[in-house]
Amino acid sequence: MQNIYEKPKGSLISFMSNKVKQNGGINLAQGIPGFMPPKELLNCLSDIVYEPYHQYAAGNGDPELVDVIKEYHKQQQIVENENVLVVQGATEALSLIYIYLNNKLGSGFSTLAFDPVYESYKNLPPIFSGSFVNYKTGEQEIDFEQLSNTIEQQNVKLIFIGSPGNPYGLSLSEDDLKQLLELSNKLNFYIVFDAVYKDLYFSDKPYQLLDVNNKRLFYVNSFSKMLSITGWRIGYMICNEDNMSEIRSIHDYTGLCAPALFQKALVKYLKSYDFGITYLTDLRNNLIKNYNYLCGVLTDLGFKIPKTDGGYFVWAELPDGITDGFRFAIDLYDQHKVAVIPGIHFSDNCSNFIRVNIARTEEEIEAAVSELKKYFKK
Repeated sequence: MQNIYEKPKGSLISFMSNKVKQNGGINLAQGIPGFMPPKELLNCLSDIVYEPYHQYAAGNGDPELVDVIKEYHKQQQIVENENVLVVQGATEALSLIYIYLNNKLGSGFSTLAFDPVYESYKNLPPIFSGSFVNYKTGEQEIDFEQLSNTIEQQNVKLIFIGSPGNPYGLSLSEDDLKQLLELSNKLNFYIVFDAVYKDLYFSDKPYQLLDVNNKRLFYVNSFSKMLSITGWRIGYMICNEDNMSEIRSIHDYTGLCAPALFQKALVKYLKSYDFGITYLTDLRNNLIKNYNYLCGVLTDLGFKIPKTDGGYFVWAELPDGITDGFRFAIDLYDQHKVAVIPGIHFSDNCSNFIRVNIARTEEEIEAAVSELKKYFKK
């Protein structure tokens, strides 16, 4: 008989989400928004569905969408066509950058990210026989002397940074990010700045790293979370022209292009509705409300919630006496049909944590809370 507490191979996010898809329940596991996209965006899609936009798009991205992206970022920096590549979600951008650097640097280097770690950051290197360093900071403060020693000793040539992050929505300070950038030039490593959650902050707008003149910096973003269109697979990356020319060549033989129809719909919507600012503001307010509500409930149940700056998730330490987050997640689903992700998926240091998706409707969050209270009442 199979042990129900035996950890499966592969992603625990897929594992827990598939339980809901197959057997029903409330999915607070996978980072799927429970909100519909903007109705204006869907109208834009409907308006063009019979237009001739059903074949391959331009490999670098629809020219109008590239222009919209450039216009959006111009307040921070002037970005040219040669700096932008539209891709199939931020995940493809991360993969393209890793493949490029693996070809450029050769095997033998390590990749680093800050604990707890988004799954793509730590699982990309092993696919290419590379090494990964899960760097744990003390009380979430970066000791740059210690970090420098780790980078040199472990031959780190690439650091992934999410700010706010996933699973833990911490934003790095402007000072820390600038120090990391200075350190990258000193110790000759590259930085991928993942900005997918940059507009989904809870109070202070996080500082962003974007500089097309810096050959050691790659900027990655996506429309998936900000517009609740994770299934459209439209993201983009920005970097120095020299790096981009090589990455585009790789893209030609891997992703080729992002969906043409969805790019066209996005162009029409973003141009007409100020880059989706109204929808984004409403989404951010919903996330803040869900976050505050769920944190209050979890705290009352004995969970500990570290300071969080934004994103899609509550990152929570289990109550005293509960040390196995995987067993907790299995029991919670089997007994109450609520799916969450055990922290062990993101770090060996976080076996007593869970990640809970808050980008769901108020009714769904309340239903999950009701079941969670029943679990602890028993």
